[in-house]
Amino acid sequence: MNTSRLLALFLAAATAAFAADARLMFALMPKAKGNAYFLSVKAGAEKAAKELGVELLFDGPTDTNAAKQNEIVENWITLGVDVIAVAAENRDGISTALRKARAQGITVLTYDADAQASARSFFVNQATPQGIGYTLMDEAARLAGGEGEFAIITATLTAANQREWQKHIEARLAEKYPKMKLVAVRPCDDLKDRAQSEATALMSAHRNLKVLMAICSPGVPGAAEAVKQAGRAGQVKVLGLGLPNENKRYVREGVTDAVVLWDTGDLGYLTVQAGVALAEGKLKGGDKQFKVGERTFVIDGDNILLGQPFVFTRENIDRFDF
Repeated sequence: MNTSRLLALFLAAATAAFAADARLMFALMPKAKGNAYFLSVKAGAEKAAKELGVELLFDGPTDTNAAKQNEIVENWITLGVDVIAVAAENRDGISTALRKARAQGITVLTYDADAQASARSFFVNQATPQGIGYTLMDEAARLAGGEGEFAIITATLTAANQREWQKHIEARLAEKYPKMKLVAVRPCDDLKDRAQSEATALMSAHRNLKVLMAICSPGVPGAAEAVKQAGRAGQVKVLGLGLPNENKRYVREGVTDAVVLWDTGDLGYLTVQAGVALAEGKLKGGDKQFKVGERTFVIDGDNILLGQPFVFTRENIDRFDF
């Protein structure tokens, strides 16, 4: 066999070996990488990445910082990742960077909190904003007996997903609960201590407050601790969106009455599965469903839906570990 033939065979074998070893690089960004909510999302994402044989990068701001999210996306573009999935802190602020990534041929999707539709292919939606808002308002009304004052603790006043949930909370309030009154909305910067301080201030300012509703995960235990320290457990009801493990103690003690959420591990798992399928051409715009193993997820337009929210209570919360 001549030298050129040997060289051609060697190059072909080397190329095949490189292709076999080259793994798709999936970059997953949380709003804040130390937040327990997003760490549980990461665990689900890692499971999917292992199953699919892709390399998972997990990075984001240490706190809620929209500018830092943009900076990290720019770094990922330079690195040449294959897929970017972002939980957007600021819907408009992140969109320019994501559109730039798409222009470079990178597959882009969002999860947990959406960007502008033109900046990504799909949004992996943990539940519809209406489903979340309605469930929270229905639970608040149930705990208050259908009448009285309640207040909301949010992460930031600009967080896109929480603003959307609040819109549906207020719509449900106007539609079904004329005797309930929303007296305040306070940001806690996604910090438990700040949520505790805000909850304490709310109880002081509104002595007839019946319900504290926290719509970010650190806000629920923060509000619960405030109610506990004030000795008002049972008088001021606590509910919100949060992780079961962060709230079990307060639920068992009767301080927190209900925790509304979804399986965060499943959210991370579905995001990676969808992103890889999109990058490989197995998921396309216009599809009505997305199948992963034995599970089928509904696609509503450009939203891939994880499912309906779940209410954790004293009766069921110990069955869950995340």
